[in-house]
Amino acid sequence: MLLKLENVRKQYDTFCLDCSIEVKKGQVTGLVGSNGAGKSTTFKSVLGLVFPDGGNIEMFGKKLCDITNEDKESLGVVMSEANICDLFTAKDLISIMKAMYKQFSKEDYIEKCDRYAIPLNKPIKEFSTGMKAKLKLILALSHNAKLLILDEPTAGLDVIMRNELLDMLRDYMEEEERGILISSHIATDLEGLCDDIYMIADGKIIVHEETDVLLSEYGVLKLDKEQYEAIDKQYIISTKEEKYGYLCLTNEKAFYQENYPNIAIEKGNIDDLIIMMANGGKN
Repeated sequence: MLLKLENVRKQYDTFCLDCSIEVKKGQVTGLVGSNGAGKSTTFKSVLGLVFPDGGNIEMFGKKLCDITNEDKESLGVVMSEANICDLFTAKDLISIMKAMYKQFSKEDYIEKCDRYAIPLNKPIKEFSTGMKAKLKLILALSHNAKLLILDEPTAGLDVIMRNELLDMLRDYMEEEERGILISSHIATDLEGLCDDIYMIADGKIIVHEETDVLLSEYGVLKLDKEQYEAIDKQYIISTKEEKYGYLCLTNEKAFYQENYPNIAIEKGNIDDLIIMMANGGKN
């Protein structure tokens, strides 16, 4: 196990985090939820940027308080709020990374900068948003990290830039001992990358599912009032009332396809999960 959060709690005035998450070797784990749901607090708890009020966090099989500086070198981080000093060039960062990480590879860093069109001698303040995002990820990948913690790494990027970042992550995961915890508002990024997905709302994990299961077994039923009243609701996990009737999220799509062949059923996706579960409606 690369990372384990067990009943990690953090209380603020109007918000309380209480979550459990695991990131296994060889897997990419996604954390999804709306703004303010608790994603950033979770990441900051893992990184020691905030101190939880309870629960346990283990990284690389050790309690967080026992993590050494050597262990920390096996961690690659991209935080949405963190920025690189824009007076530097990408070349300037080489000496800084060498001083910080024993396993920093200058050759790999320069190769990735070249492959993903990051100029070495141009001030970072002149970089586009996409170039800065790629550089932050290249830095996280440059020192042979075993675990990546990525908070919204594709936010604000166009589809071409997002695909380039996702390609980097797929290349990184070719080694089985590695793992990623990633948050994103872009559902298609997670669907094509993650092995399993956690959804967080109001500080609590409300769904954890393998991505394949989510895409194959979840679905959204579109029902008029008469259909809604008549349907067996034992496998309905969330309901949203609309002008024309009801949307119902199920994790047993096949049951309704077999027993109610005349109702409209759409294939589930992460967007549906976020909308329907955040809605909080129940039958």
